[in-house]
Amino acid sequence: MTRLILATRNAGKITELRSILADAGLPHELVGADAYPDVPDVKETGVTFAENALLKAHALARATGLPAVADDSGLCVDVLGGAPGIFSARWSGRHGDDKANLDLLLAQLSDIADEHRGAYFACAAALALPDGTERVVEGRLNGTLRHTPRRHQRLRLRPDPPARGRDTHVRGADPGGEERDQPPGEGVPRAGTGGAGAAGLSDG
Repeated sequence: MTRLILATRNAGKITELRSILADAGLPHELVGADAYPDVPDVKETGVTFAENALLKAHALARATGLPAVADDSGLCVDVLGGAPGIFSARWSGRHGDDKANLDLLLAQLSDIADEHRGAYFACAAALALPDGTERVVEGRLNGTLRHTPRRHQRLRLRPDPPARGRDTHVRGADPGGEERDQPPGEGVPRAGTGGAGAAGLSDG
């Protein structure tokens, strides 16, 4: 059984990915970054979700000699030019303060009408091997921002309605650039250490 390291110390996220791997029948033992306490956290200095995911995955793979998976995700708002984007977790200036990030974002959009509140949740998931091999898969969920938070102060993104009778879907791009249709919730992992931050998004 191959050990696979997930670049997070979030127990819930590790449990979720373990379930995904088990359902897929993949023979991998999944552990989180907390299994290697001597490996320091990696600064997310990239300018895209993919760059940040790769930074974390490669750092773990080099430090442990094992395959590593990492992700970076966030909320991109049309009228803000794609922001908060990679800054979602620190939009208010305090990293990881979800309430402050949410309050600031809603204040910035307080006068924006529904028809201009388009946004999407973006995520990049990266796999890095000790020999430097890498692969990145990116996905996005398009929708419209609600005006108020729900479910314990977590902002919700209302998915766009189905087009021509089709179900709402996520579009994910593989490394070759080809897009594929996926059922809602697949191909876009939940926010991790990079987190949605200000978004704290749900797709439901």
